[in-house]
Amino acid sequence: MIFRAALLQIDSQDDKDTNLGKISRMIDEAAEKHADFIAMPELVNYIGGRRGFIENSEDIPDGETSELFSRKAREHHTWILGGSIAERIPDDDTHVYNTSAVFNPKGEVAAMYRKLHLADHATLTESSIISAGSSITTFTTPFAKMGVAICYDLRFPELFRAMALRDAKVIVVPSEFNINTGRDHWETLLRARAIENACWIVAPDQIGTKRNMTSTGRSMVVDPFGNVIAKASDRECVLMAEIDTDYVDTVRARMPSLNHRRPDVYGHVC
Repeated sequence: MIFRAALLQIDSQDDKDTNLGKISRMIDEAAEKHADFIAMPELVNYIGGRRGFIENSEDIPDGETSELFSRKAREHHTWILGGSIAERIPDDDTHVYNTSAVFNPKGEVAAMYRKLHLADHATLTESSIISAGSSITTFTTPFAKMGVAICYDLRFPELFRAMALRDAKVIVVPSEFNINTGRDHWETLLRARAIENACWIVAPDQIGTKRNMTSTGRSMVVDPFGNVIAKASDRECVLMAEIDTDYVDTVRARMPSLNHRRPDVYGHVC
């Protein structure tokens, strides 16, 4: 089956209303281009300071961002993966979840994923404000079974292999990838995850200079053989790509590495 995917490459900042207005207009643009599935980057509705991050967190699906995604999914009769947002944790005013929610054409939440791997290193300590999720998410669409990972998750091939073993043919990776590593790692990692699992990778990324970093941009779609079939230029834009989910079966038959795994030797790592 072939479907049309739209990746929204957005420069989100610390004015939530401005971000939501931009998101709304870009969803409309994607719909005008006949998108069947719309995906956005990480932290799409707000990027700012620690206190603002907590204050702008929302419930899902009852917050204003979820309401926008739900309404637009119904209006355009399309699937929307709303990047990720800060999800409020009940009775916790110091931490949030970094959560992706998927909305079907009826405006219902079809799936949710909370970022599993938190980037704690020399320039960033996500665990100081984000609580890690505890489960892997795959979901079923009319196009194919899909999976979702968020940004730093990209560095953990076990997560992608686990989704592939659940028969995910498309994995969406909403990101805010730092340009310092993104220049060398972003495309390489995306192509590696596609090749290893013979699956499509749909990777919408933030663009622009934020308060504490500059985002890579270069949103892209990678096919199951590792070819980049669409890549965004260095600006805000709606990137379109046609995705043939039957091609996953073709590549997996031609290169059946998933069938050649040896868990009897190295254990059931996934």
